[in-house]
Amino acid sequence: MTVRTLTGREESVETPVCRFDCRRPQPDSPFTERQIKALESIMHFRRYEAGAYLFWEGDPAEAVYYIRKGHVKLRRTTDDGRDLLLTILKPGDFLVDFDHWDPNHRNSGQALDEVEAGVIPLPELEVLLSKDGELAYRFAMWMSLLRRRIESKLCDLIMLGKPGALASTLIRLTNSFGVLQPDGILIRLKLTNTELAELVGTTRESINRMLNALKSEGIIDTAPGGRLRVLKLEKLREMAGCPECPACPKEICSI
Repeated sequence: MTVRTLTGREESVETPVCRFDCRRPQPDSPFTERQIKALESIMHFRRYEAGAYLFWEGDPAEAVYYIRKGHVKLRRTTDDGRDLLLTILKPGDFLVDFDHWDPNHRNSGQALDEVEAGVIPLPELEVLLSKDGELAYRFAMWMSLLRRRIESKLCDLIMLGKPGALASTLIRLTNSFGVLQPDGILIRLKLTNTELAELVGTTRESINRMLNALKSEGIIDTAPGGRLRVLKLEKLREMAGCPECPACPKEICSI
């Protein structure tokens, strides 16, 4: 988008990419506006600085989190000390990290930037779900969607090899955080190579080599500000085997 400054000079600025109201259900949300308001009625909101932890792996799981502002990394540390980045949550997402069999957090939730999150205590959530059958059904469907998304990501990481896994991760990032531009798709969320390595399950050195190879082939480049831009999405789809899986919707193929 081009704007004219006070001096009369025209400058190109990036079109805003996040104008939705996080209090309304997003396009991929299974919840209605009424249900979102019902959930908000039992929330209390907290703010977290970039780098702060909402919870640590092993902490008692006592709440569900609703991301109203910012981004949250859900990560796990392996026995040998490596960090795996499981997903990145954006405004409008719910974060549930517990199940009936384990009362503790299996992962750690860390603020990627400044975060505002609604905290829903589990006892109050259970009461609300017991009173609202439709909300309970939609909550179960949403949990099923998360399970399918995780299964899809794990399958790509295991079956595609490291270059294919990186291609799959870049595709998922475009679906979750992509902004269509005349020359490609800008991934508006800025990630370090270390964070990309944690998403793919490899080392930063391997990510550096693979990104340089993709750049040399003209498949991606680095936009101003250090964010990645995908120039040839179809090439990434070929590397990730997407033509053999045309029925995978964006709700599944996302971070």
